[in-house]
Amino acid sequence: MAKTILVTGAYGNLGRAVVKAALLAGYQVFGTAAPGEMIPEGFPSGDVDMRTVDLLDEAATSALIRDLVSRGGIEAAVFTVGGFAMGDIASTTSADLLEQYRLNVETLYHAARPVFLDMKNKGRGRLFLIGARPATDMRMARGMTAYGLSKSLVFRLAELMNAEAAGTDVVTSVVVPSTLDTPRNRAAMPDADPSAWVKPEDIASVILFHCSPAAGSLRETVIKMYGRG
Repeated sequence: MAKTILVTGAYGNLGRAVVKAALLAGYQVFGTAAPGEMIPEGFPSGDVDMRTVDLLDEAATSALIRDLVSRGGIEAAVFTVGGFAMGDIASTTSADLLEQYRLNVETLYHAARPVFLDMKNKGRGRLFLIGARPATDMRMARGMTAYGLSKSLVFRLAELMNAEAAGTDVVTSVVVPSTLDTPRNRAAMPDADPSAWVKPEDIASVILFHCSPAAGSLRETVIKMYGRG
């Protein structure tokens, strides 16, 4: 039986890279996309069990996870959905905080919680949350108030999951990339050197390594992938 992996935000740059790496590694891949999201060019649609769901809808997301679990379970999960916003304290309102909280915490929690509980019940599984370099030190989040604060909770959630799963083979890791080498970032920063950035494919390879038996002894990992940027 093929290994199983869930990738939320499968149509995004990082999600697509993880999907392709997982398929090459022999995984059965489940992916999620937001309602109305277009299939990107080159996406291996025929090889992925894609589901459309609004991750802000807790009930719909839980129902989706229950269905996937009933089809054989989820052995690994990568949660790539999130959002970004600029803004210093003076320009950041509580509504801005709430929006970033919903995009970076609620979408994660709604999907990760039922997956985690199923893995904990079975005693095994690997979860990968996507952190952010500015959230590792709030001084680096100047000008990104809402984003930095919301992403800081990703680390705290991973710590809670690992504490609750102590004594099992359920491990939650946080992947912390610096600037990703994506078409959007290249367009937004045309004068920057993209060779110093992190390629989504490299992150995908590291995630798949952490799913392998060779990484079985690693626990509570914060995977910093900063490239030269």
